[in-house]
Amino acid sequence: MKKVIKISLIIVIFCCLVAAVFFSPVINVLSIKSRKCQPQLFYSIEGYSKGFVISYTHSVNKGRVHDFYKHTEDDNIELYKTSFVSYGAGIPEPEETPGAVFSVTQDSYVIENLNRIVPRLVMAVGLTARHTIVFDTSFTIGSKEFILTDYFEPQTSIILEYKKVSLYSYLKHEMK
Repeated sequence: MKKVIKISLIIVIFCCLVAAVFFSPVINVLSIKSRKCQPQLFYSIEGYSKGFVISYTHSVNKGRVHDFYKHTEDDNIELYKTSFVSYGAGIPEPEETPGAVFSVTQDSYVIENLNRIVPRLVMAVGLTARHTIVFDTSFTIGSKEFILTDYFEPQTSIILEYKKVSLYSYLKHEMK
């Protein structure tokens, strides 16, 4: 009888440990969710660990813009670099940000050291803008781009933020 109780106790403890690991918020992710429609929620571990790049077609000059983000030590979002093919309304001027560095490459203009920090990024998914996200700031040709209109309706207001989630929640909402 003692042996049965001991085995039962071990099984209960094991199940509790598994449940704790599975349901405790321990995984750092980039969370992307609709502001109004809660089921529209996606997570990326790479978006947290490697940063992310949001790209879009500029509404005025029609060129592609790439904004580079990473997490800060206190899990805020930092816009640290932008690249674009032509100036247009809303493109930052290097002089606006102390320490920003402007450079010209073969195929784009780049502003680095922007150091713009926000607790979360709120944006509207555009149809004409063709918003995409890449979960890696190396952003090279062939990087896996996720087209945001494949996940959210055009004009949906979305929130990007860093958070901790459980393994269960991550597996349920992983962006694929």
